[in-house]
Amino acid sequence: MESGAPGDVPVGNCETKCSLWLKRCNEDPSVDALVVLGQVIQKYMDQEPNDWRPEIAIGQKRIRESLAKNQLTYQLNGYVGLAGVSLAARTLADFLRAGDFASVEAEFERAIGQLERDPHAAITAACSIIEATCKTYIETFALDMPTNQTVTPLWRTVQSHLGLNLDPTLRDDQKRILQGLASIVDGVGAYRTYIGSAHGRGVRPPSLAVSEARLAVNASHSLVIFIMERWHSAQTPNHLF
Repeated sequence: MESGAPGDVPVGNCETKCSLWLKRCNEDPSVDALVVLGQVIQKYMDQEPNDWRPEIAIGQKRIRESLAKNQLTYQLNGYVGLAGVSLAARTLADFLRAGDFASVEAEFERAIGQLERDPHAAITAACSIIEATCKTYIETFALDMPTNQTVTPLWRTVQSHLGLNLDPTLRDDQKRILQGLASIVDGVGAYRTYIGSAHGRGVRPPSLAVSEARLAVNASHSLVIFIMERWHSAQTPNHLF
């Protein structure tokens, strides 16, 4: 229901309920069934497999194989689409490395599109894009990946590498802006932890106004575009400084 599936809950056990509800989405011309499916599996598919829970990687592999049999593919932030076409053909990391601003903008548009229906999921999507941006940047420039790979330590690593304006007249002003960006990262990460969709919402999750979620998503967008512009404004990494 949170993912946009229409109508009341079907009868039957959990497996039957899910199957019937997804079929209902498929049969309803007013519903984008792939959008619903992507939202349903997003929390599971966007988890990072680890040594303590190897079953996550196994389960994700099974889902991807099942989608592939139907010429579908899953991408970060709940996107399910036809394999081999446009957004579904490449990962967010590919867009970031290539400086593909249009595709990154599309990711944020999808997050904004969730605001009215599910502001919690929009927060999760925005934070995930920041994390993906920082991780890809760190890998591209061969920086030391922080042990704690949550959004705040990732941003600190990236920020220290971006460099500041060399003009001393502007440096202090830019420091203030970067301090503000750090506060944005902390705030978005805290939002995601307490009210986003990534860590479970509990029976009664804290309420979140659409305007508050929109502010967080737009602020995240500004941060990611800033990183990308600094990243791709030079032909080589050394020209950043």
